Amino acid sequence: MKTIYNTIKALFIIVLSSFSYSMLAQESVNRELTLEREYDPSVQDANKVNTLPEIKEPVVSKRSIDYATFTLPTEPKRELGILPSGNIMTDIEYNKRKGYLNFGIGTYLNINADAGYHILSTDKDQLNIFFSHRSTNGNIKYLQQEGEHEKTKAKLNDNLGGVNFRHQFEQAALKLGADYGYSSFNYYGLPGASPYFYLPNERLTDETNQINQLIKINAGVESREDATIGYLFDLDYTNFSYNYGLNKETDGITEHNVGGKLALSSSFGGNQRVGIGGKFNYFNYSLPTGDFLFENYFEGTLNPYYVVNDDNWNIRLGAKVMFITGDNSKFFASPDIAADITVGSKTVLYLTADGDIRSNSAYQLSRENRYINPEHGVMPSRTWLDAVVGLKSGVAPGFWFNLFGGYKITDKDYFFIPALTYQGFANVSNTFSLNSNRLQGGLEMTYAYQEIFKISLKGVYNKWSVEKKESPSSGYIPTLKYYAYGRPEMEFNAGITVRPIDNLTLGLDYYLATGRKTYVSGPENEKMKNINELNLTGSYTINDTFGAYVKLNNLLFQKYELLYGYPLQGFNVMAGITITF
Repeated sequence: MKTIYNTIKALFIIVLSSFSYSMLAQESVNRELTLEREYDPSVQDANKVNTLPEIKEPVVSKRSIDYATFTLPTEPKRELGILPSGNIMTDIEYNKRKGYLNFGIGTYLNINADAGYHILSTDKDQLNIFFSHRSTNGNIKYLQQEGEHEKTKAKLNDNLGGVNFRHQFEQAALKLGADYGYSSFNYYGLPGASPYFYLPNERLTDETNQINQLIKINAGVESREDATIGYLFDLDYTNFSYNYGLNKETDGITEHNVGGKLALSSSFGGNQRVGIGGKFNYFNYSLPTGDFLFENYFEGTLNPYYVVNDDNWNIRLGAKVMFITGDNSKFFASPDIAADITVGSKTVLYLTADGDIRSNSAYQLSRENRYINPEHGVMPSRTWLDAVVGLKSGVAPGFWFNLFGGYKITDKDYFFIPALTYQGFANVSNTFSLNSNRLQGGLEMTYAYQEIFKISLKGVYNKWSVEKKESPSSGYIPTLKYYAYGRPEMEFNAGITVRPIDNLTLGLDYYLATGRKTYVSGPENEKMKNINELNLTGSYTINDTFGAYVKLNNLLFQKYELLYGYPLQGFNVMAGITITF
């Protein structure tokens, strides 16, 4: 494996050197493993990169029914899960008619269930309800110790249900929605710095079930897509709470978030549009008595822009003005630029330069890492620049590639490390705030022959630079060389999908991530094991109503963790059925 890794790394260094003056970063392929990557090798985000880039007007994203699947984060960042990197559900193509049902069960008592029904589905009115369930309850071995205490039971029970309604008036659409989520889990991570050191009973351990609850309400109005004067108004409220703090005698926090999006634009000249958009969030915390570190604050973004489209090129010119209130109030600006030009019939050169605020709310962080310290809040991160330049081309029938590179600058970026106290308590994660710079480059290629088979390859190389301007926090070594903890130096994906007959699909997917580090104790950082995983998926569509799938995860029987002390499942199997009606 080491030989394969060195060969791949050498190939990427050669490619990056050749294009070092023309590459900068691409948001659509921004994969930072444990913090910004969703594990689903069978799909590999092909739908995001196999079409020519376009400049589109901002729209309000549909609210996802995927509250807490066993995936890793994308943007928006998602949670660290117990299961291995392969997506346990197969990507089965079927028509969700009025209703759909998915149920899968596997080893480690892994259970996936999804159900939904479209009560109304007309040109004017859409009304649907949905429910999703993900759970596991199985023993997992620690990587750091052996003997009597080498195993632990990882428990998780995630549920999300909701309703969405949309009514189309003649010139505008009204949208309403509500979600309720309930999640129960245990802190099954390595309990202390010493292999056989166990915590006092009052601390949250693998015997304690933490509970998170979520209530979301959304309402909005938006104009028709083809309107000369476009407008959007979206308002939402999110209530997120923990049942406990760091012990069962302490109540958890409740986070209240009122957010909104506003946009107004006008087209003129046949191919031009000018507009202004904005978004805001107000965070308020109900805190029990105790050592809770959360601050109420308001954040906002104002985004004026100008767009012009032509047959062979598109340009967006704008800026983002952003501010954050509170004890650490900030005011800053970043560009909002995008451009693409068609070279020949199937090749496009593209460029983007952007920036943003990452709220780092308790709800956001819990989706990314549910095992985070529930008593400490995290300040917002400020991305001053996220720039990308790339070349995307379909140079031959069935073949396309995307060569990209970029540079990203973020203040108050956060990284997960084990929580360290005088008791050695390490089965929750603390965040470590650093200013980060990331130089990135990558290459993605896909070849598909009709609908019989598809081969895809993707590699990304990240060069991180981090610094902490203020004095190190208590307990940290001043001379320690800081690192982009948990994030990989290199990632490589490969996948083969074969459809030998119309109803049968087989997929083999491989993922490699190297160069991750964490900080546990002492004057040195600690290397983390490479993620080296192979997964096999098979799905069979019986008819328009019934389908079945089988997933074999971690065929290489690898042992690794995404957070220090939180091992993932080894080889596991899941089988399931899908029903549409």
